[in-house]
Amino acid sequence: MTRRIFRSLAYAFLLCFNVAFSQWVQTNGPYSGKIWSFAVCGTNFFVGTNGEGVLRSSDNGATWTAVNVGIVEKSVYSFAVSPASGGTGGTNIFAGTNGSVYVSTNDGSSWNSISSGLPASYINALTVAGTNFWAGTGRGVFRSTNNGSTWTAAGLTGNSIYAVAVCGTKLWAASRTGSAGVAYCSDDNGMSWTGYVLSSRDVSAFAVSGANLFAGGYAGVHRTTNNGTNWTLGLASEIVYSLALFGTNLFAGTFGGVWLSTDNGTSWMKVSTGLTNPYINALAVHGTNLFAGTDAGVFKRPISEMVTSVERSPTDLPTHFSLEQNYPNPFNPSTKIQFSIPNASFVSLKVFDALGREVSILVAEELAAGIHTRHLDGAALPSGVYFYRLQAGEYLQTKKAIVLK
Repeated sequence: MTRRIFRSLAYAFLLCFNVAFSQWVQTNGPYSGKIWSFAVCGTNFFVGTNGEGVLRSSDNGATWTAVNVGIVEKSVYSFAVSPASGGTGGTNIFAGTNGSVYVSTNDGSSWNSISSGLPASYINALTVAGTNFWAGTGRGVFRSTNNGSTWTAAGLTGNSIYAVAVCGTKLWAASRTGSAGVAYCSDDNGMSWTGYVLSSRDVSAFAVSGANLFAGGYAGVHRTTNNGTNWTLGLASEIVYSLALFGTNLFAGTFGGVWLSTDNGTSWMKVSTGLTNPYINALAVHGTNLFAGTDAGVFKRPISEMVTSVERSPTDLPTHFSLEQNYPNPFNPSTKIQFSIPNASFVSLKVFDALGREVSILVAEELAAGIHTRHLDGAALPSGVYFYRLQAGEYLQTKKAIVLK
């Protein structure tokens, strides 16, 4: 009984903590392996995984169900959603795997292969524009005009295509030529292409907002407003894998977390608090949340919390001492503790049990001014309440952490 009461109180504490300090939280699965792609169809949210196929959630990530009937290959790299043909009012969901394109007309309950004319290759990208359906594969761009029943080659057959997008009357394909990342443009449905060298390696993602085309790659986020004639560069220090738009807000998933721009990519702020895996392969907006697909599961965060606040960069010097609440909390087996010091100081960060006995010393040294992070390993600690205390000069602060096993 005591253990159940303690667990209930601990979860209540965690709920209050998450409400008061909104940040990225991991959804209830999938927990392992890379997440490659997302799709939104009504209230259903789909995830393409590396080896588990397609998973579906109808409750904003609280629960997930595998929906793979008919799918042979279980690595799903891309999705597209379009109205069903024939004016039925339904929706087709397309999934690109490591060998085929599949379509579902029943919210993912079953899938049929529609790969006639496609090469046996990775289907890295899918997009629908009017009656044209485009697939970016490991062997070029392919086009279908009959909802994927048959496909024909549309150029760049010697290239691996990582993303496709339509901006106005232009078709764009993200790829690489030699060691350079290139955004290719076609205005004749793939009969001819013009390449724009943008990155030091791959161009991996597109996002379209009106006349703005954004291209993410190994040298940040590039933007053109005139069909590629001129480009501007932002987030130049980051390797960008994915992009997502919410109104005028542009999110970038990178090798080191999630970034936000509210001015069309001119300036960026990092919005990664709570992310325990920084490798962001996919981003998608669903409801009021932004979802991030990482190398270790799916995370979500309220969009309103990010666009109304600015998270300080770890390189900015703090103006005062502070000790943050550990995260996650409760935790098992480890948690992260962050603290700030405005000037060089001898810092002591110790952990005590409920009886005041010292159980761990996380810091006992001179530290430079800045924002610092330490991890507490609770693998050897029994369940219970613990206290961590930061002392730096005359500053002294204590906070509570809970180990829950």
